[in-house]
Amino acid sequence: MQLLFHIGFFEIRWLDVLDVLVVAFLLYKVYELLKGSAAMSIFIGIVAIYALWWLCSRVLDMKLLGALLEKFIGVGVLALIIVFQPELRRFLIMLGSNTFIAKNPITKKFFKWQPQGRPSNEIIPLVKASASMSKAKTGAIIVLERNTDLKFYADTGDMMDAEVSKRLIENIFFKNSPLHDGAIIISNNKIKAARCVLPVTDNSDLPANFGMRHRAAIGITEQSDAIAIIVSEETGQISVANDGKIVANLSAEELEKYLLKELK
Repeated sequence: MQLLFHIGFFEIRWLDVLDVLVVAFLLYKVYELLKGSAAMSIFIGIVAIYALWWLCSRVLDMKLLGALLEKFIGVGVLALIIVFQPELRRFLIMLGSNTFIAKNPITKKFFKWQPQGRPSNEIIPLVKASASMSKAKTGAIIVLERNTDLKFYADTGDMMDAEVSKRLIENIFFKNSPLHDGAIIISNNKIKAARCVLPVTDNSDLPANFGMRHRAAIGITEQSDAIAIIVSEETGQISVANDGKIVANLSAEELEKYLLKELK
């Protein structure tokens, strides 16, 4: 491998630079996944235990405490898999999803294939239904499946397999409808299921005005690459959750632009 430059006795190669950049990128993505969640506190605790073990065994020569901490660290990989299972799942989904390739300018150059988005005529019914329910202050969660299969969550509700339309969405979320409580999951421009139960995020940094709808919408986007539209029953505000983050208080026009951009 061709040398890049020398620093004293060290020889810096292009491969070394690439190695550092890849590790830095992965660490940044891990930080993004853990940021704002209880897992961040757990991760800091694990790092603190490792630092204490290193100090006791390597510096202070405290053999008993060092041996006890070494036993704890000995099962570290297994413990990390168990404790950070949701975060590892999200990380693997991010790496394996087509949207990860499509959204990164570096990977775009190496992959000619790109996931096909939804045409605008498939998004219009969602936007119109959201705007209408916003005016009527009708609560709703609309989950748009992308690359991650949401069959597990669809099975928690009532299967429909119906064509998407503004009137059907409004009827589902009408407060006296038996299907209004829960989320609808849309796949391939069809409402796959209604009254679906979604996982709730454990992010403790969310604003107090975010209720269970917002937390469930964030939760499903943490567990998958889906996009969730939320209409607040209290305020009528339209929000969108994506990749564990939420964009609040959107107008119908802003919602349409957001969906066209993210689903292209």
